[in-house]
Amino acid sequence: MTTIKHFPPPPGVQAPPLSFGARVGDLLFISGIPGFDVNRELPDGFEAQFANVVTNFKRVLNEAGATMRDLVKVNVLLTRASDVATMNALYAGAFGPAPYP
Repeated sequence: MTTIKHFPPPPGVQAPPLSFGARVGDLLFISGIPGFDVNRELPDGFEAQFANVVTNFKRVLNEAGATMRDLVKVNVLLTRASDVATMNALYAGAFGPAPYP
């Protein structure tokens, strides 16, 4: 049987009862990561929440020996259509130059 390595949320980060990531062989799966900070608070403003998601996302990638450039697909779920333009700019900034997953 193949070994599965789980990547739990960092201590203090509020999250649902699931791993932030799981690695099986050369495949890494990252779950939906909420925008809470290390104080278990959801900051005001979409930009701050997005920054928290990227920080936790990169932590999982780093622990798994991967980078943002190793990603094949990313799903982003927003609650407000008014955040789409901001999200696109922040997303591009988080990944650097194209191509993007």
